[in-house]
Amino acid sequence: MTRVGLDIVLVPPRVEASLWRRLRFEREIRCREQLFSRYRNLARGLAVRQLRRRPDNGIELGDMEQFAYEGLLHAIDRYDPVRGVPFGAFARRRILGCIIDGAARLNELDAQYGYRRKMASERLASVADAATGAGDTLAVLTEMVSSMAIGVMLDDTGMIEREDGADHRPSAYESLAWRQLHGKLRSEIERLPEREAMIIRQHYGNGVSFRQVAQLLGVTPGRVSQLHAKALRTLRRRIGE
Repeated sequence: MTRVGLDIVLVPPRVEASLWRRLRFEREIRCREQLFSRYRNLARGLAVRQLRRRPDNGIELGDMEQFAYEGLLHAIDRYDPVRGVPFGAFARRRILGCIIDGAARLNELDAQYGYRRKMASERLASVADAATGAGDTLAVLTEMVSSMAIGVMLDDTGMIEREDGADHRPSAYESLAWRQLHGKLRSEIERLPEREAMIIRQHYGNGVSFRQVAQLLGVTPGRVSQLHAKALRTLRRRIGE
């Protein structure tokens, strides 16, 4: 049995039923994130398989994953647990449909642009907007650079626990001070307000775009951008202290 299939079997049905009930009738946004995280590996696995079946035409895995996440979000919004259809089966068709449709929409320029540059543009716009009130040009640049540095640590140094099976922890060759800084940043993420912590977890830990995080939270992408910048400022201040 695949890892994705095993994960789904190991979660008691009553736990998932409770999540659906709290989401549908009590409007608990946290339940929506938990359901998304629970089935994210299913979406990612479908994206990987679809990418392998396609010719090498410049489409990257990150692009396919975004289409898959879009399908998963649509499935969560449209699923009716009362009908008794397993969510995995319900979601699979919608995820595959979004992947196929999204890949068809991608032209050569989109494929060359790439997922990582799109994500970097989102982050840069977020910290740039937040830094505009910092004062003179030097102050603005300082604010942007320090915020982006926190983002780099979150993205590339294993600050968020990932689910890809790789060990992203600092190696024994990295300095004690660097490892201590990592530990401090991890603990401070847990102290963030719930929505800000969710943005950091999903965007940096799972590669979910601001637009899709906005769908999870039920807010606008602009609001996600603001909360992202605020979270980075808070983390920067706290680890500076």
